Amino acid sequence: MGLLSEVLMLPAAPVRGTVWVLRQVVAEAERQYHDPAVVQRELARLVAAYERGEIDDAEFDRREDELLARLEDGARTR
Repeated sequence: MGLLSEVLMLPAAPVRGTVWVLRQVVAEAERQYHDPAVVQRELARLVAAYERGEIDDAEFDRREDELLARLEDGARTR
């Protein structure tokens, strides 16, 4: 039965391969999204932009809250 099912599923191989690749891409994107080093670099860029006057207090607070939430989510999922 194993050989027969493999032969019958052969036309679906490109789809299965594409699904596998997409799952790998999503997993890597999630890993990078929650990576503490990445979030800390983004926080440093945010602080630098604030100090240069490129963003106001409200924008800084909003983006800082988002980054800190990402950091907490990453810590919770580990």
